[in-house]
Order: sequence, then C-alpha cells, then structure tokens
Amino acid sequence: MSKEEIKYLPDAPVPLEKALAEDMKEDCLPCRAIGSTAFIGLGIYTLFSGRSQLRAQEAAILKSGTRWGIGARRLGIHGIAATLVGLGIYRMV
Repeated sequence: MSKEEIKYLPDAPVPLEKALAEDMKEDCLPCRAIGSTAFIGLGIYTLFSGRSQLRAQEAAILKSGTRWGIGARRLGIHGIAATLVGLGIYRMV
C-alpha cells in the first residue's frame, strides 16, 4: 500500500459522543420537518387506506377461512401506521 491510499484513515477512533454531536449539526431544521411530515403523513395514509381496503375485503377474508382472521390484519395495519407516526415524531426530536 502506498502512503496515498492510507492518508485518509483517521489516527484515532472518534468518540461516539463527538460523532453524534457532529451529526446533529448536519441535520437542519427544515430537513427534519420535511422528513417528520413525510413519515407522519405516510402513517396516516396507511391507516386510512388500509382500513378502507380491509373493510372492502372483509367478507372475502371471512369467507376464505384463513388461519389469520380479520383481527390480525387489522392489528398489522394499525401497527405499521403507529410505527410510521412514531418514526415521524422521533425524526422531529
């Protein structure tokens, strides 16, 4: 290896606190607001869209007699929506 290839390697590892502090500086408020709004909006859309699709297919799901009933699907939709909204709130903080 020539010296040109390794000149970009750090001499010592960067402490975690310093790396996190530098990362916070790079994330501007408008970027965080847009990201947060996108996650929260996607979560709300997932909730309403999923519930309407589930309502439309409820008879077919119940008729099929699958092992996973309507409750498991409803729980999945609510879980995904809550996770996305939670990510949006976390992104803003």
